[in-house]
Amino acid sequence: MSTPIEQIKEKLDIVDFIRSYIPLHPSGKNFKALCPFHKEKTPSFMVSPERQTWHCFGSCAEGGDIFKFIMKHDNLEFYEALKVLAEKAGIELKRLSPADQKQFGILYDINKVAKEFFINQLAEPANKDALEYLKSRGLKKETIDEFEIGFTPNKYETLSLYLINLGYSAPDIERSGLVFKNERGNYTDRFRGRIMFPLNNSFGKTVGFSGRILPQYETTEVGKYINSPETPIFNKSKIIYGFDKTKKNIKEENSALLVEGQMDFLMCYQDGVKNIIAVSGTALTPEHLKTLQRMTDQLILSFDNDEAGFKAAERSIDLAGAMDLNVKILTLKDYKDPAEAVQRKPGLLLGLINKTKPAMEFYFERYLGESSKSNPPTGGQNSKFDLSEFKKNLRIVLGKIKNLASSIEKSHWLKNLSLKTGIEEKALTEEMEQLKIIPNSQFLISKQTLNSKSYILNSRIELIAQRLVTLTVEKKKFQKEIKEYFEYLPLDYQIIYKSLINKSHINEKRLSDSAELISLHSGFEPQDEEKTEKEFYELLKHLKFEFMKEKKQSLAKLIKEAEIAGDENKLKKALKEFDEISKIS
Repeated sequence: MSTPIEQIKEKLDIVDFIRSYIPLHPSGKNFKALCPFHKEKTPSFMVSPERQTWHCFGSCAEGGDIFKFIMKHDNLEFYEALKVLAEKAGIELKRLSPADQKQFGILYDINKVAKEFFINQLAEPANKDALEYLKSRGLKKETIDEFEIGFTPNKYETLSLYLINLGYSAPDIERSGLVFKNERGNYTDRFRGRIMFPLNNSFGKTVGFSGRILPQYETTEVGKYINSPETPIFNKSKIIYGFDKTKKNIKEENSALLVEGQMDFLMCYQDGVKNIIAVSGTALTPEHLKTLQRMTDQLILSFDNDEAGFKAAERSIDLAGAMDLNVKILTLKDYKDPAEAVQRKPGLLLGLINKTKPAMEFYFERYLGESSKSNPPTGGQNSKFDLSEFKKNLRIVLGKIKNLASSIEKSHWLKNLSLKTGIEEKALTEEMEQLKIIPNSQFLISKQTLNSKSYILNSRIELIAQRLVTLTVEKKKFQKEIKEYFEYLPLDYQIIYKSLINKSHINEKRLSDSAELISLHSGFEPQDEEKTEKEFYELLKHLKFEFMKEKKQSLAKLIKEAEIAGDENKLKKALKEFDEISKIS
């Protein structure tokens, strides 16, 4: 008997389904369209009736079946997509088949049982230190209970044995991300000696965990926070901490307060701020914002009151602004983060929410300060006004304005900037148009620099490789981890890495320039151990993704060429290789 998933695919033709979203045009045996997932002028989005799949052979390189399409287009999770498509196909959803249950349902079951195990462990007298820690941070018992916070003992296989004794198979437990195989091939608990925060999807189902190491177990070798790895039911770029409980309040208030972590979220929620969400162990992503946009287009940011927090706020502001959300900043002048503010002065945050400022004003103050007129202040030759520094900071602000999705907002803030600096709006507009914003990086450069012969625009994978090699040269403990990903580094950076590690000479000019840059960066600024480690593992994931993306783009080009030439053998071979790459990327 076929599964509900198979029945849906049999009943719904992918061409007809996708045609209800975007116009499709015949192209031989297939259909083409402008890709709905990135901007393009030439159609590179292809739908195959024969294979019942779709793929973009353009820059985004996305692809999949009917489920993947609606999940990506409507920003749905698998079970949401299953429900929508089943209703469209007229199929009644009862129980999933054993195969589907093993693929998805079993993972939900394991996470649910693990959550109950962690809750029970927190209540054990032997683990009273964990409960005392939570109380010392200001959390009340009702908050701990409502958000089902737990604890896992500092042992290697407590949870593993518990789950196996309940009848779950070791491979399934490993697929859940709760355990992993160590070097000797034994299963080891991923979370040990940690406060456990369940991570729920928008329906309230637990799909993963974030674990905070108990202070007495902290060492330089372990991260303060670790999250579940990606699984078939957990995608951290989509999960927003607390959203399942606060989405109704967000919709009613038509705004969302975004904070950095679980403790900030819990303390604020406990203090009466109910339209709140938190990122959990990852930077804010477009997927997070797409989920949020279903409830509101108003975002308030309150991150840590330090330079790292300001930079995180900048990344979030820029991303949200580019996606046409209205962003405001909640400033905590006397407190390091929202959790401390609430603990020391209950009720403060509710008042501060009414005193937020537009994100662009935050940029004006951060980069231009109080004295930001283009004419030097009174004092003549003794003036400390630095025109070069002013011009650099002004360009940063202009880049932020250029990044905004709304032309109305751009015009509004250019007028404000003109009033603040005393520079004519026309001149500011001309300067802004000269700027080039490089996607996926923090660099902003002028057109003159871009056109200079000495300037080489690195690809995203090169920027990632450069930073990874820098970190690996600086931190010897990363050298073991990078070996598994070494083949994904561009050849130049493989050579640079080997040369820097072995302290040998590089003759090639381009390679030596890059190596010198890495050497200069290494050890240049003090690094927070926890944040550096988190950055390193994030970069490894992105390196593999970019490598696979480039490989797929290369194959996509071959497929196009074979299709135009009518070379069936070449096309078949390229499609097969493309499918194989897609399965592992």
